[in-house]
Amino acid sequence: MQNSKPILVLENVFKSYIVSSNAPPLEVLRGINLTIGNCESVGIIGPSGSGKSTLLNLIGTLDKPDSGRILLDGEDLNNLDETELAKTRNRKIGFVFQFHHLLPQCTALENVLLPTIALKNKEYTQKSNERAIKLLQRVGLEKRIHHKPFELSGGERQRVAVVRALINNPQILLADEPTGALDQTSALALADLLVQINQEERVTLIIATHWLELAKRMKRLFVLRDGNLTEQN
Repeated sequence: MQNSKPILVLENVFKSYIVSSNAPPLEVLRGINLTIGNCESVGIIGPSGSGKSTLLNLIGTLDKPDSGRILLDGEDLNNLDETELAKTRNRKIGFVFQFHHLLPQCTALENVLLPTIALKNKEYTQKSNERAIKLLQRVGLEKRIHHKPFELSGGERQRVAVVRALINNPQILLADEPTGALDQTSALALADLLVQINQEERVTLIIATHWLELAKRMKRLFVLRDGNLTEQN
């Protein structure tokens, strides 16, 4: 790991799921240990069903481990209740998924601003509006700000989703198969954008992907297989 302040620490994290009443629990993660420094970029690859999405969901507080600890910016997530977890998720974590999940009735700008609604701060909302416009301009969507999702290409919709994930200045950006639904040209453009954002926004970037070329663009590369996470040199 680089010599930087740890923003994320996983200590002996286990996670399993009940698949049927007649079968033993399916163990997905088996004692994961991981330390990620502030502003690092990390790629996680592995076969389908290896637990990549599960791992990101645990880091993003969308799920809880069966055992072990996850510390975000020095805070043990196990000690937070649901309200506190929601606040942490909204302020410290940004999500980009394989599918953009944009609201069809909202413009690109309105979709980007959705995460700011829960903050209920008029001064912050005004600053967020300015930031949203600047970010949309940065990703080449200055002429598409008031367009709705059906008026945008797949690559443009995913760029809107990336900007939405950044609007609250998160410390960590989690991307789960972010290029999976894109053609090769759009996927390459999005890969370049994510690398650029990691550097310019100084946000820690963690990407789970099948696409080795994208994962290799990260500073660190891990393989998740049989519930175990191994760093590749």
